[in-house]
Amino acid sequence: MSKSLERYADRFEQYAERFPRAVDVVTVLSLIGCATLGTQLSMPGAEPPDPGKLTEVLLGLSCLVLLKYRSHPRTAVVVTAVVTVMAIARGYLLTPLLLAPLLAALYWLAALCDRKTVRVYGAVIVVALITTNVISDSMDGLSVVLRVIGPVFWLALPIAAGSMARLRRAYVDAVHARAEHAERTREEEARLRVAEERMRIARELHDVVAHHLALANAQAGTAAHLARSKPEQSLKILDDLTGTTSAALRELKATLGLLRQDDGPDSEGLEPAPGLAKLPELIQACASAGLDVTTTTEGVPRTLSPGVDLTAYRIVQEALTNVSKHAPEQTAHVRFTYADARLVIKVSNDGPAAAAPNGSVGFGLMGMRERAQSIGGELCAGPRPEGGFEVTTALPLLPAATATAVERESP
Repeated sequence: MSKSLERYADRFEQYAERFPRAVDVVTVLSLIGCATLGTQLSMPGAEPPDPGKLTEVLLGLSCLVLLKYRSHPRTAVVVTAVVTVMAIARGYLLTPLLLAPLLAALYWLAALCDRKTVRVYGAVIVVALITTNVISDSMDGLSVVLRVIGPVFWLALPIAAGSMARLRRAYVDAVHARAEHAERTREEEARLRVAEERMRIARELHDVVAHHLALANAQAGTAAHLARSKPEQSLKILDDLTGTTSAALRELKATLGLLRQDDGPDSEGLEPAPGLAKLPELIQACASAGLDVTTTTEGVPRTLSPGVDLTAYRIVQEALTNVSKHAPEQTAHVRFTYADARLVIKVSNDGPAAAAPNGSVGFGLMGMRERAQSIGGELCAGPRPEGGFEVTTALPLLPAATATAVERESP
């Protein structure tokens, strides 16, 4: 039964939203009929007043004012209240039918206006109506208590119903606002994730392409230089060149495969992200390109998380690529220092003091700095006082909370 009533109520609300003027006209005509019928009622044995039908005309006109309740709810309730008080003062019996226009006006006032306005207008109307009803001779057979309780009860109903309607409308508006805000937040978050993913893929592609192409170019140049004087060494370098290009193709395939990765079987078998475990292969590839790389490790090596492992490898890779491309001396030194909660990596080369990649900060240094900062690390790069160029990065080995605790405990 309640579901059917809710269904009919929803249909009525939809119809009222589509044809508001038609619903208002039908409502006003119904209120005119109720008020007219209310003027015909009286106490048993009493005759209804007959002042020339003026009160009935005024009641009908007050109902017509209700057509403007959407834009002027205060005016509508004042007009209907004044006419109703006049009717009771002239001897008409106070009944719900006679009060129908005023009850409708109070409902719309409570539904459309703020609580303070409703309290002020409602209190004034209740006091005026009760006072008039007490001094009127239309209810001589009833006690004063009944004359007070009746009007208070009937006038409280539309005020309570209108207030509930206002609260329900405010709740629905708040729900819609939250839904719109959530939708906008989801769209902004999606755009942010897309931008971050584009930056990550751009860094991966830059590291892969720049490193392998630089090595391939150096290997090809070295092989061409040694082709006549040392053909056997030239052939070995060409073999290494084939391995370099194959490695570049594999890493490009793995990186681009992330764009098509899903939960299906097609996404299986992608090559895992490189880490420091592949550092010997990287050094061998650099050696075939004519770059002499030495490594040292200080402290006790620890197992790195995948993110730190990948970041450390890419930073070393990019730093060695810059050395092979820009440094006049084809030697580089990589130092790993494991201390407390950080891994410090230094990649340096010898040469003139002003030696720097491209003489300025390019996309390679920018990408290395972004990689380090993305996992909570730091990176600085610049020429060394004794000559050459140095890239230094500090990467966290522990989660942020654990690292903070370790730093507090250490002297």
